This record gives sequence, structure tokens and C-alpha cells, in this order.
Amino acid sequence: MNIGIPKERRPFELRVGMTPAGVQMLVENKHVCYVEHGAGISAGFSDQEYENAGARIVYTPHEVFGRADLLLKVARPTLEEINWLRPGCAVAGLLHLNSARQEKVDALLKNQITAISMEQITLPNECMPVRRPLAQIGGLMIPQIAARLLQTDAGGKGILLGGIAGVPPAEVVILGAGVTGTNATKGFVGMGAHVTVLDIKMSALQNLYDRFPSILTLISNPININRALSYADVLVGAILVPHQRAPIIVSREQVKMMKPRSIIIDMSIDEGGCVETSRPTTHDQPTFVEEGIIHYCVPNIPSVCARTATYAYVNAAFPYILELANKGIDRTIQENPALEIAINTYNGHIVHLSRIASKPVTE
Repeated sequence: MNIGIPKERRPFELRVGMTPAGVQMLVENKHVCYVEHGAGISAGFSDQEYENAGARIVYTPHEVFGRADLLLKVARPTLEEINWLRPGCAVAGLLHLNSARQEKVDALLKNQITAISMEQITLPNECMPVRRPLAQIGGLMIPQIAARLLQTDAGGKGILLGGIAGVPPAEVVILGAGVTGTNATKGFVGMGAHVTVLDIKMSALQNLYDRFPSILTLISNPININRALSYADVLVGAILVPHQRAPIIVSREQVKMMKPRSIIIDMSIDEGGCVETSRPTTHDQPTFVEEGIIHYCVPNIPSVCARTATYAYVNAAFPYILELANKGIDRTIQENPALEIAINTYNGHIVHLSRIASKPVTE
């Protein structure tokens, strides 16, 4: 199979869809890998490393897109990139098509592109193995982001996250006790903040409380959310509905209840956001102020830890990528239910599966 590995073109998407080590394993399995010149530079991988692994370096995006039977990206392709794809080929990556513009979905359908959203791969136990390590990275990055935004020179309230003797720490509220919420809790507790976590699952709260007995846990319902918002210095949204847009958990009216210059970090923005006032931002302009509250809504937070995030993504995704390459797209879809769930478009059709969950869970 011809496999294309392009350079990411979205602003501040610094990861790459395959490592040199992954390329070497694909080549050893008799596949041809075309790597665009400079594709791995931001993640610390040189063209020479890819060549040493057996890749063929190409110098135009049209060539890497046009040659690929399977294109390995990280971010969702732009409309221009979709039009570079050869009709009938497949693209795999963190596509998040549930929050994509309709014109992009239409272009995928028109060109009969098979779109594989790797973040949607779901095992029978509901674990999402490719999403998980990236959620861990995002969760661990949240406390350092919050600490910076709370500073006066960043527009925040001038609060030290962990406080000192005689001065209380920041109040952090986390919506969701899943992978992202758990790792955010770990970081915030380690930095000395006072943490409240809300979730709809008592078992998730129990597991988190057993690990971090200093935190406050609450069942997520409108009354408890309003209560927590009234004292939050930092609100973290980490809500996920698999294969669907994130639900709005916090309305504009509830945002108005928060204290001025508090912080909202909406980690669900990849799937549309769980706060009504959220809208996507970028790493160069990561925040905006709405209703007097500072919002941080960067979709690709792990990207700025490009090397770690690339390794984490490829480590999790590679078994599925290798299966797609070795067996072909059609056979893999038929034989691997976990990956079949991740097929969003196929041969000009939107794919809907009865297995798609309807209940909200945490990311």
C-alpha cells in the first residue's frame, strides 16, 4: 500500500502523523511511505531520519496527497487538502468530524474518501485507546495553563494556584472525572489548588476520591453545577459523548454567575465545546473574554508538546494503522469492530452505526 505522511498545515499543529520508527515498520511490511519534506521538523524528526527508515521524501503536498492510498494525518484536513486527495483513497487521523463544517463533509463524500477518525476507535469495554494518551497529555497541561492565566499580567485575578500560608489556594472546578479530568485533578492537587470534581457517575467520583482524598466530589446536576460555579476561580470542562458533539453543560446564564476574571478552560472544544460561550481559539491567540470571564478554548492543546504528543499518538494508533495497511481498508473494517466504529465516511456515504453511544461520558 502507498502511505502518505504530509506536513500539517493548520496553524500551530506541530505534530506529525507517523514517526521514523513507525515508517520503518511499515516499510518492513512491504509498504511504500511517502513523507513530505519537513513533515516532522516541528516534532524533532528530520527528513534524514525518515529516509534512513526507508521513506521516500517528496517535495510538494500534491505528490504526497496524490500518491497515497492511505494518508496519515493528525489534524482534520482543510478543504484544500481534501481536494488534493485522490478519489477513493482513505485518510486517518484525529478528524473530529462531529464538529466539522458541512462543506468539508460534503467534499469527503463527493470524492468518495474513507475518513477514519482514530480518536473514535472504541473497544468493547468503552475504552478509546487512541484518544486516551492525548487526553492524558491535555489533562496534565491544564494546571500549568491555568496557573499562567490566573496571573495579573495575563488578565487573571492575580491568584497563586497553590496559595501560601495565610492565603487560600485557587478554587478549581472540573466537570468530568474521566481521563482528562483525572489527569487535570492530579496536576492541580500536586500544585496545591483546592479541587472540586463533578461527574454523572458515582463510580468515577469514588475512584477519583480514593486517589485524591483532599478533593471535593459532587454528582453533576444543575444545582451542584451552579453551586460550584459560584466559587470557581478556574472551571475545566472535560465532557465527551462518543461519536457525537459535546453537550452544552454550562449555559451563558451560568457563566454570568462566575466571578469576574475567572478562567474557563473548555477541553471539549474539539467536539464543539461544553460551555455555551466557548468558541475555538489558537495557540497564538488562546483566550478571549466573554461575560467578564477569560475563556481558553484551544482544540489541539497537546500539539505544543509536539514530540511527546506525536509519540503518544503513534504508539496508540500504530497497531490499527498497520492492520489497515496489511489487510486493506475493506477487510479491516469487516474484521475489526473497534476500528469500524471510527469510520465516518465510506465510498460517498456517511456511516452511522447502532453501536454509537447516546449517553454522555467523560473524556
